[in-house]
Formats: sequence, structure tokens, C-alpha cells
Amino acid sequence: MAKTLRVGMIGYRFMGKAHSNAWRQAPHFFNLPASVEMHTICGRDLAGVESARAQLGWQHASTDWKAVVNSPDIDIVDINTPNDSHAEIAIAAAKAGKHILCEKPLALTVAQCKEMIQAVKKAKVVNMVCHNYRRIPAIAQAKKMIDEGSLGEIFHYRARYAQDWIVDPEFPLVWRLQKGVSGSGTHGDINAHIIDLGRYLVGEFKEVCGLMHTFIKERPLMDQSGKGDGLGAKGSKKMGKVTVDDAAMFIGRFQNGALANLEATRFALGRKNHVSIEINGSKGSLQFDLEDMNRLKYFDNTNPQDRQGFRDILVTQGGGTHPFVGNWWPPGHIIGYEHTFVHTIADFVQAVMDGKSVHPTFEDGLKNERVLEAVEESAKSRQWVKV
Repeated sequence: MAKTLRVGMIGYRFMGKAHSNAWRQAPHFFNLPASVEMHTICGRDLAGVESARAQLGWQHASTDWKAVVNSPDIDIVDINTPNDSHAEIAIAAAKAGKHILCEKPLALTVAQCKEMIQAVKKAKVVNMVCHNYRRIPAIAQAKKMIDEGSLGEIFHYRARYAQDWIVDPEFPLVWRLQKGVSGSGTHGDINAHIIDLGRYLVGEFKEVCGLMHTFIKERPLMDQSGKGDGLGAKGSKKMGKVTVDDAAMFIGRFQNGALANLEATRFALGRKNHVSIEINGSKGSLQFDLEDMNRLKYFDNTNPQDRQGFRDILVTQGGGTHPFVGNWWPPGHIIGYEHTFVHTIADFVQAVMDGKSVHPTFEDGLKNERVLEAVEESAKSRQWVKV
């Protein structure tokens, strides 16, 4: 009889929906080594979490995360809460012997990340940070090509993550705009993604020089009705101070000598969720755009001069040719954003059954946080900072 893994998920809004869909779909499309039971979904608002339970396919709803974490019925704790509670919940889950999947950024500080790592090591539980973009087939294909030496020596990693959802000064002071809850703004929310991809594809960062800026210093406080979440909410007449960055950018060096240039902003009108990456090496270049996520552009300098130019690799071939896509549809039938979470869950379930954590682990979360903090320190001091 196959083992059943019972999941308790803390948090139920934007990421809660994405993770719920992944827990529901992974067993249907991947040959998992265990069955998955969506046991309990948890949140602070009883009506909201009960509605989410019914809509998203969970068996039980709870408003007490401690009860979920300590329940003998739960094998896996999936953390989707605002950033200020990641450490407390994960440490409690580790002490209770649960395997843990945690949304990014791992925690508010390097110190918190270290405590979380200590807890999961002591408990010997499988741990993973949900940096779902690592499991975009095109990104996994890029990693494979870089590891095979297709690009030669890496010279440049250039990445931009651009959104526009807080350009309106009337947009309210949601938790993502409060340092005490989020840790940082655009920096920890979306810059964290392209930092993680840089570490995954190119290597560890050595030093950084950063700039962070807040365009709108005050915003309306949240409407007390409690309606709405981070990416869409209503404001009241009272104003509050924005305590995080609206945009962050930095240049840097990787330990292998490659140069880095990263920009993240929520003030790029027309950009809803734009992630663009280019990597240049001695033998060729790769370029990726999340808005065309089933395509990887590749320049091969070994081609004859009369046939050179960027060409498209359509990462939709199954049968092991391209990562992950063989579990979905016939060649040419594209996949989307939500599938990256399914791939993450599938790999996490396999890791739990193997008893061995899979990338990105809490250690990766710590390394990302070190880069985030170094950039923040650099922006304050206006100096280069070693990671």
C-alpha cells in the first residue's frame, strides 16, 4: 500500500491558491511515490479560510496554525503566510517533525534563516523554499545547457523583474509595503526571484553595489473591512508611511568572475509580471522572457558566420527531451505559470519519500537572504559590500 502524505497549508490567498492547485494536480500528472491528501488549510479569518477550503479542495479548515503544525495527522507543512511569520511557523513545524515547504523569501533576516536551518537539521526533516521559477522548463533547460558547457565561460548575467501594480498613489498600504511584515519591498518580493535564478544558473555572488528607492512615501491605510489582499485591496482616508523600497537595482560579481546586473521594480507601467534574463558566455548566449515562457533563445557562436543569430528553442518536447513537459501535453502544447508550482510540489513529494531535501533548500534561502541584505547594506552605505 502506497504511503499517504497529509498536508497542512498555512495561508490561503494568492500563493495559497497557487499551492492548492499544485497539490491537487501533481498526483494526476506525475507518477508520485506517495499519495497526497489535502488535509487542512489554515488562516486567520474563519469565513475566508472556510470559503477557501470549499473552493480549493481541502478537507478541513482551521484558524490555529499551531494546532495544524502539531497535529499527528499532518506530515507536511506548507507555509504561504506573510514573511514575518515564516520563521516561527517553520521552526515549530520542524520541532513537530514535519517536512516543510516555505514560500520565499525564507525569512526577514539572515539570523532568522540560520535559526530555521538549525531547526530543520536538528529534526532531520526535508525542507524546500518555493522558488517556483527554477522549475520553468526553459530555465531548467538553460541550467542543463550551461552545465554542459554550451555557453563556455560565463561573462554576464542580466535580469529584470518588472511589475506595475503600485504605481497608483491611492493604492493602499498592504502588508507587502510594510517593512515589519515583509522585510523589504520589491527587493525581497521579486528581486529575490532573479537573485535565486542567478545563483542557480551562474553561481554564488561575491560582492554587490546596490540602489533602493521609494517613489511614494505615504499611502492610504487598508480599509478595515479586511477585503482584498496584497495585489488588490481598498484604502481608507487615513494615511500611513511606506517603509519599504518600490524599486531596487544592483550590479555585482559572482565568485566565478561573471558580472551581474539586476533590476526589480513595481513602477514599470505596462509590465504585469515581466521577468527577462540574458546570460552571455564565451561560446554563446541565452535569453529568456517569462511572458513567452515556453521559449528559450540561444545564440551559438560555433555556427558558421552566414548562419548566426539567436534561434528559438521551443521547450515543449516530451520524452525527457525537455525538463518536466513530458508529464503534460503533446509537443507544441504550451504550459503556464501554475505548472511551475506543480513541478515544485512533485519534486518536493519525491524528496520527502527519499528523505533528502531538493533544491532550493533552506540553505539556498539563507544564501539568497545574504545577497538581499548585502544589497540593502550597500544602498544605505553607498559602498560595495561583500556577500
